[in-house]
Amino acid sequence: MSETDRQPTEEVRQPEPPLPEESGLTLEEYLAMQQAIGHPTRFRILRTLVANDELSAADLKAAVDVKSHNFHYHLNELVDVGLVDKRQRRTADSQGFYTYYRPTAIGQGILKHGVEELMRREREFNDAYGSK
Repeated sequence: MSETDRQPTEEVRQPEPPLPEESGLTLEEYLAMQQAIGHPTRFRILRTLVANDELSAADLKAAVDVKSHNFHYHLNELVDVGLVDKRQRRTADSQGFYTYYRPTAIGQGILKHGVEELMRREREFNDAYGSK
């Protein structure tokens, strides 16, 4: 009897729906956020913003050390999916207008409770069970 001829012995259980009916975001929007933070450059940008609360584009670019065209592409991806807010200063100073970026609450949450949580758990595991 081949594997494809086997009859299932039990009903396959389906998971609960991932979101409540009245969710503010769609599953596709949540998945787009996960995809955005999955790129190393975007991860570094978001992490730097969370550590600093708000930065100008120039300061953020210098902090993450990315080429200009790549930087703006990745930063815009984070803004587009809602992980980063962008605001323009309304009045110019001696250097002109600046654009500032800051993490959204969901951007902070996805970082803290997602990838960074997994990394924190790995550190705890290594501290508890790793070679000394």
